[in-house]
Amino acid sequence: MTSEPDKVDIEALEKSFLFEELPADARAALLAGARTATLHDGEYLFRQGEAASRFYVVVAGRIGISRVSPAGDEKVVEIINAGQSFAEALMFMGMPRYPVNARAIGTTRLIGLDNRVVGDLLRGSTALCFRLMANMSLRLHRLLGEVEALTLQSATGRIVDFLLGLVPEGSPGATAVALPAPKQLIASRLSIKPETLSRALHELVAQGLIAVDGSLVEIRDVDALARYAR
Repeated sequence: MTSEPDKVDIEALEKSFLFEELPADARAALLAGARTATLHDGEYLFRQGEAASRFYVVVAGRIGISRVSPAGDEKVVEIINAGQSFAEALMFMGMPRYPVNARAIGTTRLIGLDNRVVGDLLRGSTALCFRLMANMSLRLHRLLGEVEALTLQSATGRIVDFLLGLVPEGSPGATAVALPAPKQLIASRLSIKPETLSRALHELVAQGLIAVDGSLVEIRDVDALARYAR
């Protein structure tokens, strides 16, 4: 990590689910050991097997979390958005090394929090312990839902669910969403080939359900797209 958090970083940390209700004294202790970094597109924050001493909150941009198979193939397993944290579970698992890669998607700024500092805070704050547990439980619930989708749905169904997951709650029948990552990374995330993703998107366009312009996807009717997936 390259520097101490500035005002914008601190405000982003305070708004994150994990720390938004943290008392001022605990927040000050947390920031004492924090460091920030700005990564360019494709730059690694850490690689699988490197020593793990921090977990992170994304201030701006996105991070792709991936695993490398024994054959050398890299599979994207999660995309972390601004305001979300990752790698915090390692504090409780006694794992000295990261089990995944973390790489920037676009220009990305992060705050790295020292595991030892956070561990000391957790020992003195039941509220923070429960909040951290809730945060990890929400992520686990989401990942389990994604695993179910990957095993039970067709490629088109996975893509439709992915697009619907980008739609803000309460959006009208027609809305536009921006793809959060290059199509190749999205295909990896959905366990399909890039050409399969392209064919499925073309199919949805042919059905009049969406229009695609680069990374922007116009959903003509959210309800109709959901019915198509079912």
